[in-house]
Amino acid sequence: MTAPRGLVVGTAVALALVWGLYALDPGAWPGLAGALTQTALFVANLVVTARSRRTKVAVVRTLQRWLINPLVRLLFRVGLNPLGLAILETRGRVSGQPRRTPVGNGRVGDDFWIIAEHGLRAGYVRNIQRDPHVRIRLRVGWRYRWVSGVAEILPADDVLARQRSIVRWHPLRMLNAMNVRVLGADLLTVRVRLLPADEHEHPPEPLLIMEKGGSQRPGTPTFSMIIGGPPRSDVGDSR
Repeated sequence: MTAPRGLVVGTAVALALVWGLYALDPGAWPGLAGALTQTALFVANLVVTARSRRTKVAVVRTLQRWLINPLVRLLFRVGLNPLGLAILETRGRVSGQPRRTPVGNGRVGDDFWIIAEHGLRAGYVRNIQRDPHVRIRLRVGWRYRWVSGVAEILPADDVLARQRSIVRWHPLRMLNAMNVRVLGADLLTVRVRLLPADEHEHPPEPLLIMEKGGSQRPGTPTFSMIIGGPPRSDVGDSR
């Protein structure tokens, strides 16, 4: 098994950045030792991804769950967002409770694009499979607000091309794109259709799915059955 092309490109960019900064000022911290250490970590990441994507996902998800995501959520609580991220809120597929995950800010007009690092292995992607109604906390004007939306998983989308269209030379989005490519194993596109403000205040009724015989029951939509629903609230983190 070989490493994904996006990972190879992302690693090359990251290494160019590491050694470029070292070349600008070899005496600056962390110096040559730091550049060599980062290079070794990036190469090890490539090898692990090529040999066992399951191991790669387990390691990255552990770091994100216990270190990266809590730190990002803490920064949001105190009103800081130095990396230009957003918070995605889904409904846990097992617990039914709201779950919040930091994601790159991929808003383009009325659509919000997410490049899921671990594809269908990602907890929030599996939550979306069960219930596509989400909320996203992002910057609207000068303030951060919750915006409701309906998510759709696009397995046939060209992920790398989509990521390039989202970045558009925006420095923070470029940094996030590089991180996604380096940390990811199976990239997958998710599109969220952002709902107008009036739909936030007056959401449509929950989805009903037709059963055999014509009866109806509250249900879980598939990819093609995506209909508006109520926004989510509270806090959480996984499933």
